[in-house]
Amino acid sequence: MSRTLPEWLDYIEQQHPKSIDMGLDRVREVAGRMSLGRPARQVVTVGGTNGKGSTVAFIEAIARAAGWRVGAYTSPHLLAFNERVRIEGVDADDTALVEAFEAVEAARGGTTLTYFEYATLAALRLFERADLDLAILEVGLGGRLDATNMIDPDVAVITTVDVDHQDWLGGDRETIGVEKAGIARAWKPLVLGDDDPPSSVLRHAYAIGASAIRIGCDFFIDLPDEGNPSTWHWREIGCELALPMPLLSAPVQLRNAATAIAALRALESPPSAQAVAEGVAQAAVAGRLQRFERDGVAVLVDVGHNPQAAGAVAEWLQAHPVPGRTLAVYAALDDKDAAGVVAALADCIDGWHLAGLEGVGPRGGSAAALAARLAGTAAEGGQPHVDVASAIRVACDEAGIHDRILVFGSFHTAAAALGVLA
Repeated sequence: MSRTLPEWLDYIEQQHPKSIDMGLDRVREVAGRMSLGRPARQVVTVGGTNGKGSTVAFIEAIARAAGWRVGAYTSPHLLAFNERVRIEGVDADDTALVEAFEAVEAARGGTTLTYFEYATLAALRLFERADLDLAILEVGLGGRLDATNMIDPDVAVITTVDVDHQDWLGGDRETIGVEKAGIARAWKPLVLGDDDPPSSVLRHAYAIGASAIRIGCDFFIDLPDEGNPSTWHWREIGCELALPMPLLSAPVQLRNAATAIAALRALESPPSAQAVAEGVAQAAVAGRLQRFERDGVAVLVDVGHNPQAAGAVAEWLQAHPVPGRTLAVYAALDDKDAAGVVAALADCIDGWHLAGLEGVGPRGGSAAALAARLAGTAAEGGQPHVDVASAIRVACDEAGIHDRILVFGSFHTAAAALGVLA
């Protein structure tokens, strides 16, 4: 009897002794047995520390506005696994995913695969059968040894490089840059959305003959001026585009949009200016300063989970002050730089609620453990709560009409918040 999708997800979680096992040999072996071809006529692979999901959303929206058939593979999901595989803007349904997992399992034999590797192979199989013009693949972790890197992209993108996932990628930007740069291909474009990319990334691009296309060097953002605050400009030599402000509102989203445009213009047949404008205006992704309202109080939900992402949120908060207080509901995984995150937001937050993430896996912990890690920071003395839902309820009761609440710290935090607020 065929498994349901939830049963498959439970099953694939148990098929490898490690949740992460970096390397391409095993997944390439199974892909070969499945006779997987290219997932689309053109492929863009998006890696980086922060901004991957938003950049994928911009690429997807612009390409679809151009009339292309598009598939997007992203991770992690917020509310349902189906979110990870989109074809023509629609999440894959349970039946399609089950059939894809059955095909992976039939080819796997005795080869062990992680959850992410199962998911990647299933997505590639669905894309291969969908007659796509463009497949967008979001790197799961790092790049060089990530399962998505078994596909040769026509354009590779690195959004940003910062210190995160040190246990797997290394403890500094230069070492991490080597892993991120592994998605670049010889003599193919490599689009860099980081103002100051690690020299290791640039060295690798030079060594393999990849054409590095850098923000601030090869393409530029002209911010809106007071006379026309609803329009910004993207430009490169010989091309300037006047564009609407993105629906995604954080200042960093202009950088993500600009990087997405550069990636699409690096393809052989780039989309029209009209498609770029439509896509920038329409792109949306959950959990990126997503706004809700409860009894007149704005509640913002963000997946930001490292200091660089927290800094981007702080920039938005400072650009959008409120008459009252900003209260934070913060829940982080045990292996994240919680103190660094708090430091990035310290000047923007007037009160802290700390929530536990027990039950989300081995990296989840209690509010008490999080509070202990934050001793000596601006969040010291923050009110502990057993889970995110409890923390949101208390924060909403505490907030006045002129206050706002920021809920953030991880994808698990955002998912829990959406379960309460959506």
